[in-house]
Order: sequence, then C-alpha cells, then structure tokens
Amino acid sequence: MPNLTSTIANPPPEADPASESLPAHLNPANYPQTRHLPDSNIYLELTYGPLNPSKHLAHIRSPRAGANVLFLGTTRSTFDNRPVARLTYTSYAPLALRTLEKIALDAVAKHGLLGISIAHRLGEVAVEEESIAIAVSAGHRGAAWKAGEEVLEECKAKAEIWKREEFEGEREGEGEWRANRDTDAGGNIVRGNER
Repeated sequence: MPNLTSTIANPPPEADPASESLPAHLNPANYPQTRHLPDSNIYLELTYGPLNPSKHLAHIRSPRAGANVLFLGTTRSTFDNRPVARLTYTSYAPLALRTLEKIALDAVAKHGLLGISIAHRLGEVAVEEESIAIAVSAGHRGAAWKAGEEVLEECKAKAEIWKREEFEGEREGEGEWRANRDTDAGGNIVRGNER
C-alpha cells in the first residue's frame, strides 16, 4: 500500500458563518482537501481557492523527467451561443479524492509517469479562471502528452464533481447542472463550456 497523507486546511478567516450548517463535504471552511502519495509522486487537491499552475508543476518535477506537461481547463465566455456568467462546481470530496487517486495511480502505471498533480476548483469559477489543473512528468514527451489527455478525460468521466452553468441574463438560482461529461438527447457526448 502506498504511503499516503491527507490534509484539511484550517478555515479561512473570511469564512461565512452560514457555512457552518453545511455538511462537511460542502463546507468551504474544510478546504483545500489534499492527498499526497509520496511513493508515486502524486498530488491531489480539491479547493475553493484559485488554482496555482506553478505549484502543480513544482509538485511533479523530477531530475529524470524530460517532459513536464500542464493542462489548465478554463471557463469560456460562451456556450451554445449563450453568454456564460460563471460555472459552479460541487463534489463529494471523500469519494472524488479516491477516484482521482485511482486515475492517477493508473496513469503512473500505464505511462511510467514520474509525477502527477490533479487539482479541481469547487464553488464559483468565473470566465477566464481555471477549474482544473493537470500536470504530469515523464521521461519523454510522448508519454507525458498522452497521459495528460487521458487523465483529463478520466477525470471528466469518473470524478464525483458536478458543475452548474449559469448564463448572463438569468435570474439568481437559474442555471443548468451538468456532469463533467455531458450527453445530448441522443446519448452523444457534447463538450461543456470549459476544458
């Protein structure tokens, strides 16, 4: 069994007192939630704060790596010809972190990765802000490029993270909840307005 450490940060000073009545997995005061598997050089994070690309690249650096690949999924300004106001993400963190861990371990085994970092934002993510950061390192670029894309698709298909799309001109509380991997009425996969 790999060495594993998990942390829950102290509540931020500006935490909303109303959030104290929320279930622990929805309470922003209980984030970021991180998981580190040092034996596999895996870093996982769910956070309500902005993502820091430099931090995720630093997690995966290795003197044996000839390739470090970083993917940032950002919120676009339009979806289906509708102006987007923001995305809002929610998750059941304990289960989502387990799923992200399995995705990362599978990618390390399949592609011989030297490091992997997966971070996902929760809460509101405005246009031009990042909702996901995936960083991978490998001995060669082919493995790193392929692994990065596969990890993204696995996260979208399997991680217990849901998004709500809110559009300009809608009343408060309107919007559409979607899984990270959406399908149309015919069952065909359609892309969301990010990633």
